[in-house]
Amino acid sequence: MTRVIRRKNFYLVFFLDVIFVLAAYFLSYLVRFEGDIPTWGWKTFENTVLYILVLKLLIFGIFGLYRGMWRYTGLVDLLNVFKAAITSSAILITVIFLLSRFKGFPRSVFILDFLLTFILIGGSRVAIRLILFERDKGIGFVGRFLSRSTGKYSPRPRKRIMIIGAGDAGEKILREIRDNPRLQYRAVGFLDDDERKKGMNIHGVPVLGPISQVKEVTVRGAVDEILIAIPSASATNMRRIIEICKTTGLKFRTTPALGELINGNISFNSIREVSFEDLLSREAVKLDTEGIGGYLTGKVVLISGAGGSIGSELCRQVSSFSPRDLVLLDKTENSLFHLEMEFRQKFPDIMITPILGNVKHQNFLDQIFEIHRPQVVFHAAAYKHVPIVELNPWEAIFNNVIGTNNIVEATHKYQTERFIMMSTDKAVRPSSVMGATKRVAEMIASSQGRFNSTRSVAVRFGNVIGSEGSVIHLFRKQIKNLGPVTVTHPEVSRYFMTISEACKLILQAGALGSGGEIFILNMGTPIKIVDMARDLIRLSGFEPDKEVEIQFTGLRPGEKLSEELITEGEGIIPTSHDKILVLQGNCYDPGWLRERIEELRNLALERDAGGIKRKLQEMIPEYHPFDGEKLQKVSAASSQFLSDRFSTSAEKNPSGSSVQL
Repeated sequence: MTRVIRRKNFYLVFFLDVIFVLAAYFLSYLVRFEGDIPTWGWKTFENTVLYILVLKLLIFGIFGLYRGMWRYTGLVDLLNVFKAAITSSAILITVIFLLSRFKGFPRSVFILDFLLTFILIGGSRVAIRLILFERDKGIGFVGRFLSRSTGKYSPRPRKRIMIIGAGDAGEKILREIRDNPRLQYRAVGFLDDDERKKGMNIHGVPVLGPISQVKEVTVRGAVDEILIAIPSASATNMRRIIEICKTTGLKFRTTPALGELINGNISFNSIREVSFEDLLSREAVKLDTEGIGGYLTGKVVLISGAGGSIGSELCRQVSSFSPRDLVLLDKTENSLFHLEMEFRQKFPDIMITPILGNVKHQNFLDQIFEIHRPQVVFHAAAYKHVPIVELNPWEAIFNNVIGTNNIVEATHKYQTERFIMMSTDKAVRPSSVMGATKRVAEMIASSQGRFNSTRSVAVRFGNVIGSEGSVIHLFRKQIKNLGPVTVTHPEVSRYFMTISEACKLILQAGALGSGGEIFILNMGTPIKIVDMARDLIRLSGFEPDKEVEIQFTGLRPGEKLSEELITEGEGIIPTSHDKILVLQGNCYDPGWLRERIEELRNLALERDAGGIKRKLQEMIPEYHPFDGEKLQKVSAASSQFLSDRFSTSAEKNPSGSSVQL
C-alpha cells in the first residue's frame, strides 16, 4: 500500500514538473519578446522544447528531486532545485554554443528560463509542503476562512507553552512544534535574559522579556505549560529558573542537559520532567570520538550486565559508534527482553545478540567467546548493594570475583583486544565486602593488562544518578508517600555523576588504556545526602522538614560517612583528558592471585562468611571493619587531596609524573 502511494506521489510530481518546465521555457520566450513571439522564435521553440524537457527531467533525477519527502521540503531541497536548474541551463547553453554559436537563439531566453524553472519547480515543492501541512492540521485555507468569518469551525485545542531560552534549543523545539501538528502545542512566546533578543521574533513567535518576568508574562498571556530549553545552563542558573517557574504554579519541563545527549540533537521527544540531575554542576563531557570510534566501529562488542543501568546506557552509547555486532549478556530475562526490543527499533543496522546467562560459569563464557569472538568487552556485571552483599558475602565472591576472573580468562584465551571493567569508589580502603570484592576485581583486571596481550583496564567512579541502586529512587518513593525521607547520617556524603556522563568517560578511558591501568573519573565535589533529599523534596513541590519529614536512621553495616577514589600507594598520573586520571598501583603476581581466588572460591562454596572476610583482609591489608570516626578522618584528607589533583593544571603535572600519597 505504501509503495502504491509513493508511486502515485511520484507520478503527480513528475507530471507537475513536465508542465512547469514547459511553462518556464514558453514564458521565457513570451517575456523576451514582450508577448509577441516572431515566427522564427516559434520555430526555434518547437525544435528545441522536447530536448530541453528531457534534459531537465534527467538532471532533476540525478539531483534527487524525486527522492524527497514533500512534507519536509526545506532549504536543502530548494538548494538542490537551484543546482539542478543551473546545471541544466549550463549544459543547454554549452551544447547550443558548440552547435550553432547561438545563431538563431535569443541568449536572454536561457537566463529567463533558468529563473522561471527555479521559481516554478521550487515553488511547487513549497506549495506541496504547505498543502500537506494544512491537511495534517485538519484545517485548510477555506476552513480557516470559515472559522474566522462564522466562528462555527473550531480546531482541536492546543496547549499554549512558554519557552524559556531563545537559543538554538528553543528554536529547534519551536520548529518541531510548528512542523508537527500532532504534538498539539502552540508556542506563545520566548523568555531570555539576553537583552539583545527582547522584542525580536523567532519564526513569528516573540521574545517577550527576561526570565525573571515569567510569572507576569504567563498570567498575562494565558500559558498552560513552561518549557525550559537551555541545555547549557549551569546548576546555579537552573536552580534559579526552577524557583522562578515554581512561583507560577504551572507545570514546567526541560530539555536534557548537553552532557546527557549522545549526538547533541534535541527534539520534542527528549523533553522530560525537571530532575535532580539538572541541579548537578556538571560540565558537558568532551570526547575524542575519533579515538573511541577507532576501537569500536565495525567491531564485535560484548557488554556483561547489559540490562543494568550502567550496562544499558553503555549499550546505547556504544551503538552510536556503529559496532558490527553488539552482544548483550545479562542474567535477568526481563531486562534483556526490553533492551533487545529497544535496540532492534533504534539501531536496525547493528546485529543485536541477546544472551541470557551468568558470568559465574566459565564453560558458558568459553562457548560465548568461541562463537562470537568479541573484540571489545565491557564488564558491568556485579553485585552493588552494600547491605545485601554484607549479608551474603559468598555470592559477592561468585559474582564480583569469580565472575570477573572468568571473563578475564576468556578475553585472554580468545585474544580479545580490549577489556574495560567498571569499578567503584567503595573499592578504596573498603569497609564492606562489596567494596573488597570489587578491589579484588580491579587487581584481576590490572594483572591481566600487564601480563597478557589484551588491553585490560578498570574504571573507578562513584555513585551515578538514576541507576537502579541509587538512593534517589528510594527518596522519590518516600516523598510520593509524603515521607518520612530516611537518611542514615547528617554528615554522610557521596560523589555523584549522571549515568550518561559516566558512560562517556568509560568509553574515553577505553581509548586511553594501554593495559593494566586503573582509571578514576573526576566526580567533582561530594554532595551531602541530606542536601540531596531536601532538593528532591523541593522539586516535588513540598517544603523539607515541614511538609515532608527527614529522619536519620544511623549508618548501616559496611557504610562509610564519605567515599574515596584513591588508596595509599597508588601513583596518580594525569591523562590527556581533564576528567580522567590514571592510577599506577601495585603489581600483583598472577600465580599468587590465582591461588587466592581459588581459596576464596572454596570458602564461598562452604558459605564461610568469617573465612571470606579474613581472606579478603589478607589480600587487601587496608580492608577493615567499619570504624566511623577513624575512617572519616582518613576519607576527608583523601577526598581533599583528590579534589586538589583534579584542579591542578596539566602544566604543573606533566604527563608521566607521579605523586605518592
